[in-house]
Amino acid sequence: MAEKTVTLTDNATGKQTELPVLGGTHGPEVLDIRSLYKDLGYFTYDPGFSSTGSCRSDITFIDGDRGVLLYRGYPIEQLAEQSSFLEVARLLIHGELPTQSELDDFEHSITHHTMVNESLKNFFNGFHYNAHPMAMLTGVVGSLSAFYHDTIDINDPENRVLCAHRIIAKMPTIAAAAFKHMMGEPFVYPQNRLSYCGNLLNMLFARPTEEFEINPVAEKALDQLLILHADHEQNASTSTVRLAGSTGANPFAAIASGCAALWGPAHGGANEAVLNMLEEVGTVEQVPKYIEKAKDKNDPFRLMGFGHRVYKNYDPRATIIRKTCHEVLDELGVGNDPQLELAMRLEEIALADDYFVERKLYPNVDFYSGIIYRALGIPTEFFTVLFAIGRTPGWIAQWMEMVGDPEQRIGRPRQIYTGAAKRDYVPLHRRR
Repeated sequence: MAEKTVTLTDNATGKQTELPVLGGTHGPEVLDIRSLYKDLGYFTYDPGFSSTGSCRSDITFIDGDRGVLLYRGYPIEQLAEQSSFLEVARLLIHGELPTQSELDDFEHSITHHTMVNESLKNFFNGFHYNAHPMAMLTGVVGSLSAFYHDTIDINDPENRVLCAHRIIAKMPTIAAAAFKHMMGEPFVYPQNRLSYCGNLLNMLFARPTEEFEINPVAEKALDQLLILHADHEQNASTSTVRLAGSTGANPFAAIASGCAALWGPAHGGANEAVLNMLEEVGTVEQVPKYIEKAKDKNDPFRLMGFGHRVYKNYDPRATIIRKTCHEVLDELGVGNDPQLELAMRLEEIALADDYFVERKLYPNVDFYSGIIYRALGIPTEFFTVLFAIGRTPGWIAQWMEMVGDPEQRIGRPRQIYTGAAKRDYVPLHRRR
């Protein structure tokens, strides 16, 4: 029996049940309702599962009220300033910060798994020239199981680690191939001499006709953005990966399902929505007008990239990336892009406006990430693909944790049925 319980009484029958109270390292306690249906004959109703704890997890913790984000207990601020994306990826998967030799081994493994089978290039030829890059990414990631079907035994810990390394390594290669297909340019192969983000930039922007020089400011900014997006607790795409994985599906299929969920504009498309909003505002002169529209509850206009559903205080990721955003703009310049100048003016006004300050509607990570991607010359429809690359270590870590959890069962949410009651079939000639 748990030390702490809650007694639930059915007022219609007088029946009672004792529900154990479970607690974690941080966060609110939860009621264990697994005996609710057996004892009282009820399920719970929680649209969107926003009040339901679906699993136990050691990976990520968020305190939205205090603006806290921890990966394996480490504050995101420390990791973003001092770590690298691959070190964070290994931390998420294995649970501890690596030693130098462990990190070297991990980086070597990722670097030497970046190549994809040549046959995979044929998949891209099957996509229309203007296919959305997320459609290509989702389809091609799912197809990886056809190439590695002999090493996807989810009950083998070594197979799970090998799949994790392959997915993290190949995501940039697949993403860059989708980008090149979208741009009508030849694919660029990965280079083992380059860093993870340096390789990604090279595969995106290098051409056979000229040398491409990787800008270290851009490389650092991209690495930091991937760290900030690496995991975010049980969000929609992560929960999708877990739900798909709970069926015993192979990890490539589970990660492809996460890509599909991330594609939604309410999730991974938020930074794209920021640039669409800037397009609507149009010019710097229009900013005061649109600030007033944003304050008007009856006006449909909303300032995208301000505030956050989870963070009721300042998004801790935005604090970090704001500095990097300004470094990128200083390095690459905004003189030729009025939209970037507009974004900086909007940030300046909103941060000084009492209406937004009082409501804690600060710029979030999506606001700054969209601006950085724009400055790097990345098309808006490709933003979510970069988000997917960053989120992959989190997805795979959550999948590995789920597969290894003895309490995990196949996901099977319940419903309130509101359709027709039982009725008899009416032959076609008798229907009116």
